[in-house]
Amino acid sequence: MEWWLAYIAIGAAAGLLAGLLGVGGGIVVVPALAVVFGAQNVAPRYVMPLALGTSLATIVFTSLSSLRAHHVRSAVDWSIVRRLTPGLVSGALIGASLATRLSSDVLIVVFAVFLWSVATHLLLGTPPPRGGVSPGWLGWSVVGAAIGGVSGVVGIGGGTLSVPLLTWCRVRLHEAIGTAAAAGFPIALAGALGYLAYGSALDDLPRYSAGFVYLPAVLGVALASVVTAPLGARLAHRLPAGRLQKVFALFLYVVGAKLVSPLWGS
Repeated sequence: MEWWLAYIAIGAAAGLLAGLLGVGGGIVVVPALAVVFGAQNVAPRYVMPLALGTSLATIVFTSLSSLRAHHVRSAVDWSIVRRLTPGLVSGALIGASLATRLSSDVLIVVFAVFLWSVATHLLLGTPPPRGGVSPGWLGWSVVGAAIGGVSGVVGIGGGTLSVPLLTWCRVRLHEAIGTAAAAGFPIALAGALGYLAYGSALDDLPRYSAGFVYLPAVLGVALASVVTAPLGARLAHRLPAGRLQKVFALFLYVVGAKLVSPLWGS
């Protein structure tokens, strides 16, 4: 029972921060699940792949909720989503395949570096660049593959990468956010299916796992995050977002350091 409470708490925190700060829930879900799975005595070599695959599976549900909300407000450019999708899907599958072949130590370092990159961006408050030219079908496919590949390796929906790209291509910020939310669905679905397939031949994963997707965690995290994300969005209009971003950035630096600290002594 205590593990269900942990999954719900993780989902509640991820949804709240996603709504409040506009950061992807995977940034919170992956390291939190890694800690919980370690406490559940999951084999160390499976902790990170299971956390990454489970994170992407939860994003399947949260991205559907998010993209619907943005679509109702006409804030999704579906023509861009269609052009990105082939690359996003292939990239996410390749990223998932790569992640399941890397050692847990390497995955931890990769994810920690990603956290520190996001934290630096939040801390500096760097505005998205503008002025680029929208690429053609081939360009969108290549860019989509890169976004999907990184997202598949670190277990996120890709918004952290998609929004700056779209604003650089002169897409309005609100539309860039909505389009990135819609693009997160094919990333999450393909990535989750990849982790499921690549782990399906293993017989020593925890009970109730479907490959590298742990179903009880998916249920608890997804349900809680869908509930708390709108609350976070409402709070964003009442609280000092700039200050909160800086506090969260410092939190991400600490989380990244905690993830890699056991490796320093090895």
